[in-house]
Amino acid sequence: MRDTIFCVFSVLTTLVLAIVSLRYVTDFYLLSFFYSFQVHLAVAAAAASVAALLVKRHWYALLTLGVSVVLAVHGVVMMREFVEPAVDQNRPALFKLMSFNIENDNFANGADIADMAIASGADVVSILEAEPLLPELPRLLKTYPYYIGCGVGMQECDTLVLSKRPLIEPRIRNLGLLWRNRLTISTIDFDGQKVNFLAAHLTKPYYDEFHGLEIEDLAEIIPSLPGPLVLAGDFNTSILAPDVQYLMRSQGLGTVSLEPATWPIAAGAFGIPIDHVFSRAPLRLKSVRRIENSFGSNHFGLMAEFAVDP
Repeated sequence: MRDTIFCVFSVLTTLVLAIVSLRYVTDFYLLSFFYSFQVHLAVAAAAASVAALLVKRHWYALLTLGVSVVLAVHGVVMMREFVEPAVDQNRPALFKLMSFNIENDNFANGADIADMAIASGADVVSILEAEPLLPELPRLLKTYPYYIGCGVGMQECDTLVLSKRPLIEPRIRNLGLLWRNRLTISTIDFDGQKVNFLAAHLTKPYYDEFHGLEIEDLAEIIPSLPGPLVLAGDFNTSILAPDVQYLMRSQGLGTVSLEPATWPIAAGAFGIPIDHVFSRAPLRLKSVRRIENSFGSNHFGLMAEFAVDP
């Protein structure tokens, strides 16, 4: 009986470790979901290895435990690679951003989300799957008179960017080949400091190779925008995904020391960050926090503050 239980633990642990380890061999789109959970899966595999050792002392359980620890540690190292040095909290924030995928059929909570956005104090509000806010747009425009999306620049209401300050040369681009009008690009002047602002909504990574093509489009667009830059939105994958790692590395993007988990809602703080706020020097992230109320969405929203290096 003990041999059978040990065998079950060992087989399951080996399968998990093999799937996660494939990231070092191939960036196969069907496995992107597992790559995003590398740390979670490695910790689970380590726990299973310990359980197997309690059932039966054997070298193979020690081997899987060692591999699990290595994968977990390397996952943490990869997440830390793009962390920017902390900004002095006494330094005033240049502006505040809210980024939130509210889910396109979340009409029951549209009014509450609008109330939250108005009361947030954010200078810029980026809403994805924004159709539930369409009826609330007239009162949102009293606080945020400048916007793009939901009838301005596009007929769809997937992406909505609202601003208290004028949007300079706002435009909308396609990303990849699957969905239209999922990237907005604009420049906002904050008291003489112009900041390029990109709001993106990427495809789920296991939809063929579309996610990788969207990342390639972003990697072509970002270098054409000199100066401080913000890239925010729903990437549908964590920073551990190989294509997101490539984007961060090639474009010099940075993030905070601990990205808040935004999905799945039920997991709370133990989920993964698939919604991101990235910055490019000289712009720096001062803070990023999760909006604790999901307002009926399947994502948590994010609030971020930015400062500029001298």
